[in-house]
Amino acid sequence: MASRLHLLQSKIAQSSKVVSKHGGDYYKQTLEKNKQFIQDPPTPEKCQLLANQLFYTRLASIPGRYESFWKELDYVKQLLKNRQELKTEDVGIAALFGLECFAWFCAGEIVGRGFTLTGYKA
Repeated sequence: MASRLHLLQSKIAQSSKVVSKHGGDYYKQTLEKNKQFIQDPPTPEKCQLLANQLFYTRLASIPGRYESFWKELDYVKQLLKNRQELKTEDVGIAALFGLECFAWFCAGEIVGRGFTLTGYKA
């Protein structure tokens, strides 16, 4: 066990050296490759303009999302009408999805309570 721990520590140290040596180069390459997306100079007016563009772009996508929601809902209604044709695999996937949603809800509750399992801090 100790040898594995020592091996893991050496691998981590080795990885850390590689990142510290080449990390700056990677950062510069990434900025150079994506320079068309960088606003120079980053003025508050330009930032506000970009924020407005993002907001109204998302606002414009609502009708498409609304239609997609109703299509998905109709699909679920059809599945429920034809329950006899459901496969066990589909039911299992739906159950796992529901379990995952519940787990994320519980995780959010724990985080919201300040990482306590028993209740809110007084």
